[in-house]
Amino acid sequence: MSMEPPPARILVVDDDPTVAEVVSGYLHRAGYAVEQAADGPAALARAERNRPDLVVLDLMLPGIDGLEVCRRLRAAGPVPVIMLTARGDEDERIAGLEVGADDYVTKPFSPRELVLRVTSVLRRSRAAERGAAPAAAPPVLAGAGLALDPATHRATKRGAELALTLREFDLLAHFLRHPGRAIGREDLMREVWGWDFGDLSTVTVHVRRLRAKIEDDPGNPRLIQTVWGVGYRFDVGPQDTL
Repeated sequence: MSMEPPPARILVVDDDPTVAEVVSGYLHRAGYAVEQAADGPAALARAERNRPDLVVLDLMLPGIDGLEVCRRLRAAGPVPVIMLTARGDEDERIAGLEVGADDYVTKPFSPRELVLRVTSVLRRSRAAERGAAPAAAPPVLAGAGLALDPATHRATKRGAELALTLREFDLLAHFLRHPGRAIGREDLMREVWGWDFGDLSTVTVHVRRLRAKIEDDPGNPRLIQTVWGVGYRFDVGPQDTL
């Protein structure tokens, strides 16, 4: 008789009790086990006692802000993080991704959309953990001095390891699978994120972060080109070799 696996543990960190309760309620109904913390120190203490499978983390927290909480969580070990932010400043979103957040949601947001994002990030995180085991491993993707191994979830640039988040890895893999193709942001959200709706600025921010990690000159990108009115194109020239 097989036993059902335990539900994934989600830690919701927000000092607004209304937001925390609404998010927790939706996640509970989606089948997740949910804990709450109202500030940075409490979040870190809970995560140390019982490491969550994913953290939904507000950027603005008393005690220790969300950026520092994310930094400390990721320093202690791999854990997916989705950040909540009320700020419209793209630099704040970039800062969250820089310290290791896998995704972000800007307030006000749809709780249903947040649940979809949690499910998507968890699915990709677990796939990455299982990656080295399959008998028929997917092929290594290569081009422009880059190499991605989906089986081991490792990425390199000219042999040097790249520190990519789950979403950055998936985005780069998609570009490498479709070199020279102009891809719209809506298509990237559907094909990489797996969502038919959502804030398209999510795609813009992730592309910017990915450029910062793979381009020799991110201010003058050569690999990920902007195609005005369409989206982006990944260019691999004849001179781009490993």
